[in-house]
Amino acid sequence: MTQASPARMYDALLGGSHNFEIDRLAAESGKKLVPDLPRLALSNRAFLRRAVRHLAAAGIRQFLDIGSGIPTAGNVHEVAQAIDPEIRVLYVDIDPVAVTHSRTILYDNDRAEAIQADLRKPEELLARAEETGLIDFSQPVGLLLVAVLHLLQDEEQPQKMVAALHEAVPVGSYVAISHLTSAQRPEDAAKLGHNSANVTRVGIRFRDRDAITSMFTDWELVEPGVVELPLWHPESERDLHEAPGRSLGLAGVGRKA
Repeated sequence: MTQASPARMYDALLGGSHNFEIDRLAAESGKKLVPDLPRLALSNRAFLRRAVRHLAAAGIRQFLDIGSGIPTAGNVHEVAQAIDPEIRVLYVDIDPVAVTHSRTILYDNDRAEAIQADLRKPEELLARAEETGLIDFSQPVGLLLVAVLHLLQDEEQPQKMVAALHEAVPVGSYVAISHLTSAQRPEDAAKLGHNSANVTRVGIRFRDRDAITSMFTDWELVEPGVVELPLWHPESERDLHEAPGRSLGLAGVGRKA
């Protein structure tokens, strides 16, 4: 509660209520540097919604949301279970406060749960996920790595973490990735990256397009490939929270063939 959390800062930028004053102050410091930062949060949330719908339409009936933060309004279980109430959703986050909030929100949903685990320890994470009984790794899984891989530093080998998850899921599974990028606005990315190291214990790593695309190695990219957040299958003008050419995030979806 005395240290800003990326999960709760994201909630604050979205106008949520599951955050503390320290998180709101950290979010405000980012907005002072880049005033359209809340638009990035909204753009990322809109991509998450569209990706979940896309995967559900492709037949995915179980989702593993890693680095989920706090499942506030419009999150995975609401979107997915509106399509099919039988869809199962497991949220995973390293932040114990986020997990506690999540469990409170999900207390009456027997097809959604939240656990604490670390993406940097994929074998342990996958074992805990299986123990819940919500995720059956013999059936296709929808892996969601939305706004989490940029919290891993280069030496933590985020591409290797994605490869480990690829190895664990069966053919027909999907991965959806969104990631902060320096591709369009390198100066703003540098300011936010420097600021994040000062306000949280987790530095945010803005990466270029090639580095983000490399995370889909071994996955079959779904059209249109790795693109700016608002350009991945927008459903209406309401999804264009960021102007094309100005997005601070890239996103894509891949299938295990």
